[in-house]
Amino acid sequence: MMCMKKLFIPWVSLFLFFGGCSLRQYQTSEPKLIVLKTKKLKFSDTGYVRSAGDAVEVELFSAGQAAGRISIDRLVCVDNEGCLNKGAFNAEYLSRYYPDAIMQHILLGKPIFGRQSLRRSMEGFEQRIENREVDITYRVGGGEIYFKDRKNRILIKIKTIAAQKQKGKQ
Repeated sequence: MMCMKKLFIPWVSLFLFFGGCSLRQYQTSEPKLIVLKTKKLKFSDTGYVRSAGDAVEVELFSAGQAAGRISIDRLVCVDNEGCLNKGAFNAEYLSRYYPDAIMQHILLGKPIFGRQSLRRSMEGFEQRIENREVDITYRVGGGEIYFKDRKNRILIKIKTIAAQKQKGKQ
């Protein structure tokens, strides 16, 4: 009986650990043009943004080949890097001054920093947040998400491919 408990605990631990990065059925899946420029992430090509509630996943492609994946739910999981809590992800990939759920909110096109300096527009909203640690311009609307932090040298742009094609026709 004791031997069974010793084997059971590691399997349960593995299940719980990987449960944070488990496969999920996403409700939306949209092709996007994605630009990620951070201290550790450098990417500019196509990808898919998939979501189910607050869970979101970005699958990145380069020249038509899968190049990586970032999944965010309770944890942030980066392909080949493992999973981190949101604060640790921010410290390693973005900025330690960011709120925990910032990447999740950006990918979902939701307001950040507790809706600070939120201005609604006809197409969406804009936020300008500036203090000692950050200088952020964040816009959502017209099929595009634009996030730029000048102080931390971070750029995230996500544009719906369908919106891009329609602009080209006009």
